Amino acid sequence: MAKEKTQYVCGECGGTSPRWLGKCPACGAWNTLVEQAPPAAPTGGNNRLSQPQFAALAGVSELMLLSEIEAVDVARTPTGIAELDRVLGGGIVAGGVTLIGGDPGIGKSTLLLQAVDALQRAGQNALYVTGEESGAQVAMRSRRLQLAQSQVQVLAEIQLEKIIATLDSTRPAIAVIDSIQTVYSDQLSSAPGSVAQVRECAAHLTRFAKTSGTAVVLVGHVTKEGALAGPRVLEHMVDTVLYFEGDTHSSFRLVRAIKNRFGAVNEIGVFAMTERGLKGVSNPSAIFLSQHSEPVPGSVVLVTLEGTRPMLVEIQALVDNGGPSPRRLSVGLDRERLAMLLAVLHRHAGVACMDQDVFVNAVGGVRIGEPAADLAVMLAISSSLRGKPLPKGFIAFGEVGLAGEVRPAPRGQERLREAAKLGFSVAIVPKANAPKPGAAGFEGLVLHPVERIEEALAVVRGLD
Repeated sequence: MAKEKTQYVCGECGGTSPRWLGKCPACGAWNTLVEQAPPAAPTGGNNRLSQPQFAALAGVSELMLLSEIEAVDVARTPTGIAELDRVLGGGIVAGGVTLIGGDPGIGKSTLLLQAVDALQRAGQNALYVTGEESGAQVAMRSRRLQLAQSQVQVLAEIQLEKIIATLDSTRPAIAVIDSIQTVYSDQLSSAPGSVAQVRECAAHLTRFAKTSGTAVVLVGHVTKEGALAGPRVLEHMVDTVLYFEGDTHSSFRLVRAIKNRFGAVNEIGVFAMTERGLKGVSNPSAIFLSQHSEPVPGSVVLVTLEGTRPMLVEIQALVDNGGPSPRRLSVGLDRERLAMLLAVLHRHAGVACMDQDVFVNAVGGVRIGEPAADLAVMLAISSSLRGKPLPKGFIAFGEVGLAGEVRPAPRGQERLREAAKLGFSVAIVPKANAPKPGAAGFEGLVLHPVERIEEALAVVRGLD
């Protein structure tokens, strides 16, 4: 009896190989090839996933000059949750496809159930398709969230053809698919959650959204590394990609836009998990600032920029005797950049930490990826090493180069206005970000513009 042929499919890019390899030949990822049965060959025109079926879905359009195409802004429907609308760019877009991922139990289903209930109450027909829970479990969650007499339609189904048939018959304004990894098509032999199933099911749901005008939200699982499970092509199919961030042991959650064809990327929404679900936080800076009765060494407040929102985050540093093998550990900041900043601090400012353990933490579990945090990190390390706290109401931001220069941060004056509004009184900033004399919005804020890191440290010593 002939042995059944199999192929190996990459979980990152969907590439195939006739034999197992440690490294995917298509994308170069390691240990991502999984053995699967090859897809069955098309048997005729009745195969929904055959080439003629896809050709029929492709619309016919005429050639047009770019200057003659009318440019109109897309209409948005607010979800009723201000922080979610901020991340989405103002609300949901008809025919838009959104992919939202996050760790299990972080609150994806809770937030989406609240959003579809708010849309239903605003007169938008909403459908919630659950593949991981029964209808009774979704109802129990709605009771816990105190969504009284919710009129959201619920469908407990994982077969793609039945889901699309229901969507076609009801034509809701928004449909949530929770989750895309549980959906399967009968036309594919692979199991639900496989690369082929996730890719093809997402493609059909995306095509339905574009042709019908229904806004579709796909919930995706994440891998151990925090990336969305399944092929990366899934992120390219959709219009918006959102990630849930935060510690499940903390009551605060961040929703970050990684991709958005209808709004700004890297926008974030801040939520607090309560007994009645996720509530938006109007002043997120209060979360990321520790409440010290008196200034403590190693603590500096950074004005960071998340999308269009300036936020204040406390950077804490602890420098301690490390012995022959000192450690460098950072939480919420890039560890490699920390090592670079320590080298710059030694070479250009004469602050040596080669025999010291250095720990840096961004308070509140926020992740900071912009280089404007460099100056605050270096000042926090210097403060901890000297054992001298910085004055109360002190802030800093700015990028530091390898030559020791302090470079400007984007939208620096907006950062300063946010700090002045919250009552901060002393700031060390790049000289290029200093506002003109007499500019409005900076009342009560004493600015110290600097061009080099040694100037910044000299200013700090003068403030002791």
